[in-house]
Amino acid sequence: MPTIELYDTTLRDGAQGEGVNFSLEDKVLIARRLDELGFDYIEGGYPLSNPKDAEFFQRMQAEPLKRSKLCAFGMTRRRGVTAADDPGMIALKDSQAPVITIVGKTSEFHVNEVLRVSLEENLAMIRDTIAYFKKLGREVIYDAEHFFDGWKLNPKYAAQTIAAAAEAGAMRIVMCDTNGGSMPEEVSRIASEAARGLSVPLGIHTHNDCDLAVANSLAAIDVGAIQVQGTINGLGERCGNADLVSVAANLALKKQGYTVLGGRGVDCLTELSRYVYEIANMNYRTNQAFVGPSAFAHKGGMHVHAINRVAESYEHITPESVGNERRVLVSELSGRSNIIALATKHNIAEDKELMDRILREVVEKENQGWQFEAAEASFALLVQRLAGSFTPHFELVKYHTNVESHAGEVATEATVKLKVGDEVRHHVAEGDGPVNALDAALRKALVKQFPQLADIELVDYKVRVINSDAATAARVRVVIETRDADGDTWGTVGVNENVIQASWDALVDSFEYKLCKDGR
Repeated sequence: MPTIELYDTTLRDGAQGEGVNFSLEDKVLIARRLDELGFDYIEGGYPLSNPKDAEFFQRMQAEPLKRSKLCAFGMTRRRGVTAADDPGMIALKDSQAPVITIVGKTSEFHVNEVLRVSLEENLAMIRDTIAYFKKLGREVIYDAEHFFDGWKLNPKYAAQTIAAAAEAGAMRIVMCDTNGGSMPEEVSRIASEAARGLSVPLGIHTHNDCDLAVANSLAAIDVGAIQVQGTINGLGERCGNADLVSVAANLALKKQGYTVLGGRGVDCLTELSRYVYEIANMNYRTNQAFVGPSAFAHKGGMHVHAINRVAESYEHITPESVGNERRVLVSELSGRSNIIALATKHNIAEDKELMDRILREVVEKENQGWQFEAAEASFALLVQRLAGSFTPHFELVKYHTNVESHAGEVATEATVKLKVGDEVRHHVAEGDGPVNALDAALRKALVKQFPQLADIELVDYKVRVINSDAATAARVRVVIETRDADGDTWGTVGVNENVIQASWDALVDSFEYKLCKDGR
């Protein structure tokens, strides 16, 4: 089967996305993970642009990649300067990267208005730069910037630019949809025209400004391109780049006859996607194709009823094939099928009366503002309570919070009095706010008997006003997301007119769920 090369530019093009800022260690960690998973090329950055990128290449010289080829990115030589004397070329050479990726101008408009050199000088800059690195024994990939716009403006000149790159020794010519404005049919047509008479394989590099980056990448593959450049999760400038997670999944599972990642399979994709989100300190895109938490989440009762019988009725692939999992959501839109689907976890599948009670309780609570879609842990505890199988690990006697502001300094303190078994425990803690202080006091009271609670951390905290017409007396919903040392994450919910009480209810559910999960 034809192999499609995956060229990852998360560390360079992806880092140009708004809100993305990788540290040196972040870049090294991501590069190592991509290498382990079999990506063909990993672009580390432009070594002349900043000290971090230069240091990255130094780190990689000391500990080279095992499978992937490391690429250094740069531009063609400057006008009026030989390649050997150009500081950009020297930085690329000193990076010791085995592959050099050079970007050059394809569009006559950009040559005239941006670069401001003659058309012939631009061709010479392309030839000289690529030939220089070929003489040094490096592999060279040529990124044809604004390729599709340039081809539409002047196809004859655009063809001359990629021919110059091929003649100088480029191993790949990559067609770049730099503005992200091309349509799939345009990509197919122009890529087919560009390939005629060209002795070098083509690649594709698309941006997502029309939400077509993945579609355009696949369109280029259909007419013979063998390399796709993109980023993990589609990170990148403006609307981002082609998402290599979706590209890899589509090629491996949906298209016919292609191999990616060395044939290792794509069941690593969900883990990789979330790993990069965590490194970048970004929230998951819940509805992200293939790997998002909602990609195989089912809420409507009719849908759940169908997947209980035949999973593929509402799932185009098995979730496990990309390392994801099926989730059944519970809400007021749920029917008996949703409860049945979740019942196997709680051993209540045969108790129809209990399932009816659970459904009624869910509908009633959601009518009051509760929501269990992002709070599966609270739903699990609700099931146990209605089934009579839940025994609380502690009981609240009372809590108290105090916030003081003095000369611009804010101090918060919480007092918690609990009954644990026959023992009453009374603890005080300070925090950055009432919820943080309550969390700290609750841990103090419980951690001696339940040491695993020391390892859980609050990952996210959301507050939403439910009935805004009640103004400051409105009911609020608090959703807390928690993670433990095993990497498990769960959500809990609390609803009340008092935001502190709603937070307390969600916090208590989080602690109780952890203890139940661990079998305490």
